[in-house]
Amino acid sequence: MARLAGVSRRSRRRPLNADVNIINLVDVMLVLLIIFMVTAPILQGGIAVRLPKVASKPIQIPDALTITVEKNGNISIGNQHVTWNEFVTNFSILVGTKKPSGVYVRGDAAADFGKIMRVLGQVRLAGIEKVSLVTDPVAP
Repeated sequence: MARLAGVSRRSRRRPLNADVNIINLVDVMLVLLIIFMVTAPILQGGIAVRLPKVASKPIQIPDALTITVEKNGNISIGNQHVTWNEFVTNFSILVGTKKPSGVYVRGDAAADFGKIMRVLGQVRLAGIEKVSLVTDPVAP
């Protein structure tokens, strides 16, 4: 009996199994789905700000930057916390590179009005013409 090179006696007796066992793949996919379902709401969190309640119409500014002034005076651009000095020095550079069409300012209802106005002043100095103050709608 002639032997094929590289083929053992055992592999000649059984045909190759070309089926794909997808049960393990389905198990892994279900675990990943559960992980994403649990972590997605956490990732969409943000900076907790209690916005003032005002009766107003919604305004949409495409590709606008969001600046948040928290109750304790902390400032954030998007989700990035910055100090006042970092905000003053870097905001005009950020505006020059991103070229936003406008800015949303989210000020906490308990934040110092003067701090919000300082932020608005820097936004105007950077050359942004469209500035909107974000509020919560009043429930009827």
